[in-house]
Amino acid sequence: MPKYVYDFTEGNKDLKDLLGGKGANLAEMTNLGLPVPPGFTITTEACRSFLSDGVLPPGLEEEIGEHLTALEKQVGRRLGQADDPLLVSVRSGAKFSMPGMMETVLNIGLNDESVHGLAKQAGGNERFAWDSYRRLIQMFGKTVQGIDGELFDDAFEELKNGRGDLDLDAAELRGLVETFKGIVRAETGRDFPADPREQLRMAVMAVFESWNAPRAILYRRQERIPADLGTAVNVCTMVFGNCGMDSGTGVAFTRDPGTGRQGVYGDYLQNAQGEDVVAGIRNTMPLQELETIDKTSYDELMRIMEKLENHYRDLCDIEFTIETGKLWMLQTRVGKRTAGAAFRIAVQLVDQGLIDLDEAITRVTGDQLAQLMFPRFAKDESRTRVTKGMNASPGAAVGKAVFSSERAAELAARGEDVILVRRETNPDDLAGMIAARGILTSRGGKTSHAAVVARGMGKTCVCGAEELEVSTKERRFTAPGGVEVAEGDVISIDGSTGEVFLGEVPVVASPVVEYFEGADDTEDELVQAVHRLMTHADAVRRLRVRANADNAEDAARARRFGAQGIGLCRTEHMFLGERRQLVEDLVLATTDEERERALAALEPLQKADFTEIFQAMDGLPVTVRLIDPPLHEFLPDYTELSVKVALAGEQATDKDRRLLAAVKRLHEQNPMLGLRGVRLGLVIPGLFAMQVRAIAEAAKAVPGARAEIMIPLVGAVQELEQVRDEAGRILAETGVDALVGTMIEVPRAALTAGQIAEAAQFFSFGTNDLTQMTWGFSRDDVEAAFFSKYLDLGVFGVSPFETLDRDGVGRLVRIAAEEGRRTRPDLKLGICGEHGGDPDSIHFCHEVGLDYVSCSPFRIPVARLEAGRAALTGTGSDTR
Repeated sequence: MPKYVYDFTEGNKDLKDLLGGKGANLAEMTNLGLPVPPGFTITTEACRSFLSDGVLPPGLEEEIGEHLTALEKQVGRRLGQADDPLLVSVRSGAKFSMPGMMETVLNIGLNDESVHGLAKQAGGNERFAWDSYRRLIQMFGKTVQGIDGELFDDAFEELKNGRGDLDLDAAELRGLVETFKGIVRAETGRDFPADPREQLRMAVMAVFESWNAPRAILYRRQERIPADLGTAVNVCTMVFGNCGMDSGTGVAFTRDPGTGRQGVYGDYLQNAQGEDVVAGIRNTMPLQELETIDKTSYDELMRIMEKLENHYRDLCDIEFTIETGKLWMLQTRVGKRTAGAAFRIAVQLVDQGLIDLDEAITRVTGDQLAQLMFPRFAKDESRTRVTKGMNASPGAAVGKAVFSSERAAELAARGEDVILVRRETNPDDLAGMIAARGILTSRGGKTSHAAVVARGMGKTCVCGAEELEVSTKERRFTAPGGVEVAEGDVISIDGSTGEVFLGEVPVVASPVVEYFEGADDTEDELVQAVHRLMTHADAVRRLRVRANADNAEDAARARRFGAQGIGLCRTEHMFLGERRQLVEDLVLATTDEERERALAALEPLQKADFTEIFQAMDGLPVTVRLIDPPLHEFLPDYTELSVKVALAGEQATDKDRRLLAAVKRLHEQNPMLGLRGVRLGLVIPGLFAMQVRAIAEAAKAVPGARAEIMIPLVGAVQELEQVRDEAGRILAETGVDALVGTMIEVPRAALTAGQIAEAAQFFSFGTNDLTQMTWGFSRDDVEAAFFSKYLDLGVFGVSPFETLDRDGVGRLVRIAAEEGRRTRPDLKLGICGEHGGDPDSIHFCHEVGLDYVSCSPFRIPVARLEAGRAALTGTGSDTR
């Protein structure tokens, strides 16, 4: 029988898979001799068994009972003992941090008898005891019994009648307990459970079940956390921050998670329990003020924070409680941070000798680098500031103010930018936070729920803007000076300064983008950190990074961003605009002479395009894909043209009539699977020859030009051989040496790659089409139709068009790479679909041995960094 329960003394920080992050780190702090309240952890294996079978696994209750008995002996009190009770907290803790997404229940063990014993323990502090009891019923009722939390909140607010929670006395809180018990009775049909062990059992099951709560599922999807991990449950001896003003609770970071700067950073709340800080029910005080309130505890906390940071060699996020002057450590973890902080901290730790540059690269991600490239507000623009809050998560966000998560999601689904405005957020607001461009709250500190979750998602956030009076019911907020902002009004928030502005504030490029564009100024600390890490990533990566670029301007930008060539130049983009007329002439040609005349008109234009691109790349390889889409895409719309001809009647021009006939002739039920790619080159004589000749002549005209000619949509080696032979004759005639290869974007091509490699000098995986054809999806149709449902159902963890499907599409890539190189060992392999700029997909490309990835110019820095991370971490990508 597996072991399901581990005492805090039995684990360590490396057992996160089994004990979850919280349990593993509680064990690690216990091993370090830090003041951790005694307790034990129920494993993730127990959770997975419970979620699979619907009942607690055999033997678990007995194991919990044994560890509970041992805990009772250790502390000298029994759970719920009437005269001297042991109380425990029951808290979730998955392998990866999911702040606020799962359940916590504090003060387990209280009932009508033990509440008096708790007061006795606290020197007769009746108020503290009844406050703890009402908290238990409120949390238990909402999280374990599924009662609408607003019922408790409304009763609490009615009792306070505008007062603060600390203004209520013991008698009022005792009455509130009776009110809360009445709510439980009315909503569940039974009394609040008085048996402490029943409370514990129900709380454990509720935490297990919260793994599959909607907000937890949504968060996992957002953060790409696997759905099958499960959560551990931590049962910990209660220590109380709500004993009086000599007690309190706080959250601390060993460095500023917003900027990365070293210093005292965190929030503290006197006479409160832990959930009060993250919930933002009262505005906290800066952690520095604890030194004045309780210098002994403050000094001890500073020593512990330094010890933990040196031990973990990273920014640590710490939760602590002070109970009547005694400091207790309740949690530590490697803290979530903003993108800028991640880069600064990684370099700082290198300079301190705690990590080396290799490890520093693994501490930052391509997604974080992409966030640093987002625009920021222009400083010299006139703007109307309405207030200033705490700069909780940096960035510049502009959008319509909305006051509910539902409204944020609704408007965002319509393509509108929104700012979610709340008094404070809670886990149920996650969908709106994901949908919003930024989050603004009037309450809470830099360690509140809004701040922590926003930083983890890279969302702009301003918290604790106390001057704002937020009315979610009226959907408006009021700022100083009588300024009112109603739902739908545009506001701008600056997460770097905490400022809130009316209307839309213009944005400018970030200093990181300016650095990649070649700006000489590297005085900025963040830019220096990015430079050092990018330089090292380039030094260690094996994968080369190319760009998808169709013109000289994009090619030049790609080079500035560090591209080592062009992996995809799409020639069909060169046939748009004024040149569409020439394509129409080609389609309408009825004789060899007409067709040759149309091709002759196109060739010099193509040559000029290629010449500019070869010049911009200055000797770097350029892969040119011959025309791929069906020709009907270059013709007028069938319906519009039919109406035009019908209305004109006998006055319709001969060309319009011929065009209409051509559109009818070329019409296909599914053009993406029709006459396109290599098929066009074989059916329309001279088309591919014209393009190859233009490429060759352009390469000949530009010293050092390196051309690679790519034939699209090949499914059989015989197709490729026909085009290759024709291209070879033209290249020989012009005296140009160029590689000839193909895109692997048809499943049959991947499965016959060994044959195709006999005729191809390189493969470039077109994973957009390969994904469509492997799944049987039409991307333009299915994403809006049912992808959201598939994500909800867990069919996808993430869209296969966003991150490469390793099991299906990825397997085809692996087969093609292995079989292609078996035939031709020097076969060059790359990828040029949108996956070429996706971090996780880049790691897969490294794993299967591709030579390069190709992506849009603005994704090139991301790809460079991730290629470096892939070389250092092996195969997997962990972007959480």
